[in-house]
Amino acid sequence: MDFKPEYIEKLAKIIKDNSLTEISLEDGEQAITIRKDLPEVVVGASAPVAAAPVQAPAAQPAAAKAEESAEPEIQGKAITSPMVGTFYSASAPDAAPFVEIGSEVAVGDVVCIIEAMKLMNEIKSEQAGKIIKICVKNGDPVEFGQVLMYVE
Repeated sequence: MDFKPEYIEKLAKIIKDNSLTEISLEDGEQAITIRKDLPEVVVGASAPVAAAPVQAPAAQPAAAKAEESAEPEIQGKAITSPMVGTFYSASAPDAAPFVEIGSEVAVGDVVCIIEAMKLMNEIKSEQAGKIIKICVKNGDPVEFGQVLMYVE
């Protein structure tokens, strides 16, 4: 797949014409996410469409920011989702979860799986420590950059 400017413009038009907020495509080692920037509290304004690489963080809705500010700040390192997909806490529905609150992990330990485009992607800890909070439930959809859990 070749991500030429003309192709990106066509994808942006698809987002606009179909009232979508995001399109993500992967082809081998190439990936692209095009996301519509949504204003947080602006009423009646049209949002520009922006092309962004997969590594760009997703904008959080105002409601999510309000929830985060209501919680006490968590000490520890966040493990975030490297992609948009579905969070799975175990390798199979009947299998034990990779980690639970209180589990000790080492660098490189698998902590969960994110399914994206029918591919199962193991998410590994980049820090040794203890899991102090798991922020998503098994089967929940997750966004790029969303906090999955915290390691202390």
